[in-house]
Amino acid sequence: MAERSTAAVDVADNSGDEPLSAKAEQAANDGVAETQGAGERSERAGGSDRDHADASGSREPAVTASPELHSGHKLARRYRLEECLTRLDGFSSWRAVDEKLRRAVGVHVLPADHPRARSVLAAARSSALLGDPRFVQVLDAVEDNDLVYVVHEWLPDATELTALLAAGPLEPHDAYQLVSQVSQAMAAAHREGLAHLCLTPGTVLRSSTGQYRIRGLAVNAALRGVTAERPQQADTEAIGALLYAALTQRWPYETHAHGLSGLPKGVGLIPPDQVRAGVHRGLSELAMRALVNDGATASRQEPPCATPDELSKAVAAMPRIRPPEPEFPPPPEYPRTTFPQGGYGRPPGRPGPAAPQPVPVPPPPLQSRTGRALKWAVSALLIAALGLGSWQVADKLLSKEKSAEEPKNTAPSIVAGGGEKHSPAPLAPLAVQDAREYAPDGSPQDAEDASKSHDGDASTYWRTNSFNDGPEFAPSVKSGVGIVYDLGAEKDVAAASIALRHGGPHTTAAIYATDGLSPSGPVSSMEKIAGGRTGSSSLVLTAKKPVKTRYVLLWLTALPYSAQDGYSGAGYKQGITDVRFTG
Repeated sequence: MAERSTAAVDVADNSGDEPLSAKAEQAANDGVAETQGAGERSERAGGSDRDHADASGSREPAVTASPELHSGHKLARRYRLEECLTRLDGFSSWRAVDEKLRRAVGVHVLPADHPRARSVLAAARSSALLGDPRFVQVLDAVEDNDLVYVVHEWLPDATELTALLAAGPLEPHDAYQLVSQVSQAMAAAHREGLAHLCLTPGTVLRSSTGQYRIRGLAVNAALRGVTAERPQQADTEAIGALLYAALTQRWPYETHAHGLSGLPKGVGLIPPDQVRAGVHRGLSELAMRALVNDGATASRQEPPCATPDELSKAVAAMPRIRPPEPEFPPPPEYPRTTFPQGGYGRPPGRPGPAAPQPVPVPPPPLQSRTGRALKWAVSALLIAALGLGSWQVADKLLSKEKSAEEPKNTAPSIVAGGGEKHSPAPLAPLAVQDAREYAPDGSPQDAEDASKSHDGDASTYWRTNSFNDGPEFAPSVKSGVGIVYDLGAEKDVAAASIALRHGGPHTTAAIYATDGLSPSGPVSSMEKIAGGRTGSSSLVLTAKKPVKTRYVLLWLTALPYSAQDGYSGAGYKQGITDVRFTG
């Protein structure tokens, strides 16, 4: 009954692959731009949003009225409408409940004879085929009798960027994460032939874990019937506007929008670090390079970024901006006691020269009976301490002379019971003979490079894949990843020193005794030797008691968030450059 959905904006793909929109039903001139954001960009080009749409012929007239729906109405006997969020241009958007799966969803509804109904279905089809978790997913696209509706995810724990900016500009680290994640997501969408053209603070959400999600890919444009001649440049400019707003809490155009004040009229587009003091210089230049449609140029004359892919590469080339150190509140002030002026039950006296108050003379110190007893007690303690100290010094001197006179006894000392008393031997390094990656779920990370984790070369390493969820693996990703090391023979393993490629919060690891390079049982059946957690690039695991084993499993269950590198994009990942065992 329901048709799965994705977006139908055909954008040229430099890789030569067939775009996802070509696999879906062809849409009629579907583009994107939220009404207000598109109005601002077209006004800068010389007219309002309506004038621009009329000139290009990309906006269709809304000839069909929005269907008369109400709270409690059910679609397909499954989706119960709860709250109307938008009613515009012949369509309406709702917060609803999927009674079959008992979850909240979002629904766009429009009449089946609406001139953009076909475009909306094709856009939803293309967006659903993308399947990228950085976008709010389309769950259903249905034409049912006289209605067409699109069902998408509802994220109750996410916050719109509009609400975040209402509280003030973002910290440099948060702004860096915003432009990095959004530009990478849009670059992936354009590689599949999909455009958004509707990126505004209202379409970008931040989850409770700090990940940014984009909603309305292609569908918002199809609903409003707006297209763009250069969709990649339009999306890149929109990302630049988001970064500009995140740095300055101002909208980079002369009109007020999205709860933000616009720039002063007649001054043009000025860099963010000239709008607000303390703005990060590199992010300010990046925002200007993205806002290319208004003649903006970076102060260092770098070329403008005309596509999301160019913008994401420019972000990756920047030095990584670390999060700010946590600030601890100062301790509360000690309360000062204030006494009211005047006597009890009487109003304070008239202002005038205050009469001098007699200052009470304190009694002589330690002149009372208790004071004299205290003096004698302190004196006795001092005498006892001096005597004890003198005795200890003399005893040490005598013991040194005695040990110098007596010959050294090399025989081991005998303890009660007839046994010899041995001092514990120092820990010695244990050589690793072989290593193999352990992947109980059948999905290895970097099996061929497992030996690089113990070769003693800090420039080589074994690495994991990059994951979107983290730092903890369980329960959304997998139980963990790791490597089994062969020590050649059974040895007492007491500690492990691990050098990591990525620092940051946080890496959790443990070592287990196992029965071979390919363990026969799960991790829960193995004997745990030691475990620990770190936010730096090194970790030392020390056992309470050495464990005798030949095979040792190093098991990682949490990975830190790291930027894009030569192997994978930004995400939760880790690499092991060197592992040393002692026992």
